[in-house]
Amino acid sequence: MVTPMEFQLKGQRLRLERPLLMGIVNVTPDSFFDGGRFCDPQRAVAHALRLVEEGADLLDIGAESTRPGALPVDEQEERRRLVPVVAAVAKAVSVPISVDTSKAEVAKAAIDAGAIMVNDVTALRGDSAMVGVVAQAGVALVLMHMQGTPDIMQHAPRYDDVVGEVAQFLAERVRYAIDQGVARDRIVVDPGIGFGKTLGHNLDLLANLRVFAELGYPVLVGPSRKGFIGQLTDQSVEARGWGTAGVVALAVEQGANILRVHDVGPMKDVAKVAVAIARRISAGVREQHA
Repeated sequence: MVTPMEFQLKGQRLRLERPLLMGIVNVTPDSFFDGGRFCDPQRAVAHALRLVEEGADLLDIGAESTRPGALPVDEQEERRRLVPVVAAVAKAVSVPISVDTSKAEVAKAAIDAGAIMVNDVTALRGDSAMVGVVAQAGVALVLMHMQGTPDIMQHAPRYDDVVGEVAQFLAERVRYAIDQGVARDRIVVDPGIGFGKTLGHNLDLLANLRVFAELGYPVLVGPSRKGFIGQLTDQSVEARGWGTAGVVALAVEQGANILRVHDVGPMKDVAKVAVAIARRISAGVREQHA
């Protein structure tokens, strides 16, 4: 169950008493689920508005696919795709906007356009200038674990202790961010489900999310429609909604604070039910049945 804590976004403070839903807005031609659907700013804005109406607490906008096998996008192209959409969405919605990028100049441009969180899948390793951009702007930061890079990360990933190694990595990246001027109460950690992990690794991480919560920072989990769900259910990307729901329910019980999902409406209902049950469990209440 979620441990209540406060989280600072630029200009506002969120009390994390329930899991927050982060809706995904991909403006890429090659994302694994919705690639090419929302590259046009008008379509992206319409999608963002729909996600907010469904209950999204935050939006995460990305212009470079990080699916397994994806190749890097150059900075100029990523900015061309991303910045007009961030600017348009920021004018259209009132919820906080996160930008999914590992490039400092792209992040800076997106922040200038209205983003107040940077979701860096490299945990500040991809661009040495990123930490300075985040610290100076005073925006929130997601630090995610990834073994390798998207193009090769699923080529036989190996760990001796996946939970311990990922937790140690995230703790080290948090220390680095704080040492470089990022405020402690603006940091989120993400174990990186599907990023350089086998099916077994993903299941181990999900079964032990409490370990990451013990680091003392909000925990973000992004399982939506990913490959490991397809491995378990033998379903296509389009048919993995129910499998995603199962992961979301478990993640809530295990203490996830932010859930990054494509299908905000259905997952909001899943999270509500999971929260209600988890609260009864934590209170030690046993229902009496006639």
